[in-house]
Amino acid sequence: MDEQQLSPSSGPASIQEQHRQHIQPLGDWVRSHKNNGLRKADAGTTVTLMGWVQFRRDHGGLIFIDLRDRFGLTQVVFEPDTAPEAHERAHILRTEYVLAIRGTVRPRPEGMVNPNLETGEIEVVVSDWKLLNTSRTPPFLIEDRVEAADSLRLQHRYLDLRRPSVGRNLVLRSAAAKAVRDYLSDDGFLEVETPVLTKSTPEGARDFLVPSRLNQGQFFALPQSPQLFKQLLMMSGMDRYFQIVKCFRDEDLRADRQPEFTQIDIEMSFTTEEMVMAMAEGLMASVFKKTLGIDIPLPMPRMTYDEAMDKYGLDKPDLRFDLPLTDVTHVVRGSQFKVFAQAALVKGLRVPGGESMTRKEIDDLTEFVKIYGAKGLAWIKVRENEWQSPFAKFLSDEERAGLQAALNMQVGDLVFFQAGDADMVNTALGQLRNRLGEMLGLIDPDAFAFTWVTDFPLFEFDPEEKRWVARHHPFTSVQDAFASTMAADPGTAKARAYDMVLNGYEIGGGSIRNHTRPMQEAMFTALGFSQEQAEEEFGFLLEALDHGAPPHGGIAFGFDRIVMLLCKATSIRDVIAFPKTQKGSCPMTEAPSAVSARQLRDLGLKLRESAKA
Repeated sequence: MDEQQLSPSSGPASIQEQHRQHIQPLGDWVRSHKNNGLRKADAGTTVTLMGWVQFRRDHGGLIFIDLRDRFGLTQVVFEPDTAPEAHERAHILRTEYVLAIRGTVRPRPEGMVNPNLETGEIEVVVSDWKLLNTSRTPPFLIEDRVEAADSLRLQHRYLDLRRPSVGRNLVLRSAAAKAVRDYLSDDGFLEVETPVLTKSTPEGARDFLVPSRLNQGQFFALPQSPQLFKQLLMMSGMDRYFQIVKCFRDEDLRADRQPEFTQIDIEMSFTTEEMVMAMAEGLMASVFKKTLGIDIPLPMPRMTYDEAMDKYGLDKPDLRFDLPLTDVTHVVRGSQFKVFAQAALVKGLRVPGGESMTRKEIDDLTEFVKIYGAKGLAWIKVRENEWQSPFAKFLSDEERAGLQAALNMQVGDLVFFQAGDADMVNTALGQLRNRLGEMLGLIDPDAFAFTWVTDFPLFEFDPEEKRWVARHHPFTSVQDAFASTMAADPGTAKARAYDMVLNGYEIGGGSIRNHTRPMQEAMFTALGFSQEQAEEEFGFLLEALDHGAPPHGGIAFGFDRIVMLLCKATSIRDVIAFPKTQKGSCPMTEAPSAVSARQLRDLGLKLRESAKA
């Protein structure tokens, strides 16, 4: 192998020190082209290029360098006959050294063209060059096929960002942000910044708190959303607002969550659900067209929350593949199989052709659903003239016929069943459906399947707090049909809320808001707020609603998730410049970190002993 990919530039310190002596100032050198810009038509042109050494190849008399910047690669050649002094100095070059070169473009020799490179038809013969900086040997290869651990990559994120695939993600992210701003600005929206230091609320259990030095013993909260401020902007007559904004949430992390994340925050006055959804569809269509060149069919399909839960078990269904769930509770009610007979809900999931699945695969899937509260996973393999199943012997002929008809069971199928309370059954089978879609190769990796989910419950019961809480937030308006009954029967109330779902991810959620004081006070009452508590926590909002607030509503998109899906990445960490780990820390800067006793004293704070440990 003639490529010095990881040269020993991090060896004895004296070597790097010797090379540093050759560093020169940039002076009056000006870059003439990026490293993806030269073509065969530029042959004979004198150019100045700058970048990092991707590879160095020494072929005896000739030295080849692949010079890299964010835009691409250019092959440059140091020839002893063309520029002897420049060639002689080039022997010190190593991987990731930073340099500027001057030279002449020429076509590559016959048989040496690289069709996979934008500049693959040319090379630049160096006449002069400057070493701008040296580099230690990087801890991993600066190329797409790197297999370094995530922790190592995040510790040296500035190097990881040099890799073409990661860099392309940030380029696409920038393009998506520009598409958002262009579309919304053209549609009459104002970009307004809202405060980062704000007030914690009773709903803010996951707030990041910031102690106030000037008001000791009191705290700001970092916003989980600019929700109240964007509503106040509508009350201020701004009519249409948007912001690409940082938000903060102190919660357990997953692949698609970070403690600080970016929202596309949008609010509109004098609007309805239909108007907000039409605007949001146009926005997403514009983003996908401008970033990927893809036309998103409009209008997007819709389903109610109840339909999504019934058919897919989740309120963010992945519609890139089929495999619907089927309610068979009525078929097995009173069955001799007690797991079915006593369950509030029994659902089946038919996998066409799944009969070939091994017992180990089924056992692995059984363990998988236990993550979601299931105690097990019942199944039937449909074979010619028989059902292979641990529980089939408990089923009557009538129940067999009912299941076969309800699920359209065919020879060669595998059917999974889950029984229990509705939340567990839907979640376990919904997640199993997603796992099977990946496992069986049912998902087209190039597909983008959008849908709206509407008519959400306004409230959900929190078993820990033993009370009803707002499913979205307490400023969402109730549907007219439930306005008079929501306090007495909160479990049946429906919200004027809507989520945009893409490939199994909720990428945006919004609602029509309460725009009068009585509407908002009724919501607070249904949530168990006393009048005094409502005034103490949200008096400023109630007062603003008393001063002529227009009907308004909006939506907030998870920008990181959208970019993750655009890039076909598996984690939002891959599309954020400097992300945190799953423990919410930064290996590069070692944040969060301890602070000095003086800082704590100035803030009027004292740590408990357990917190210091």
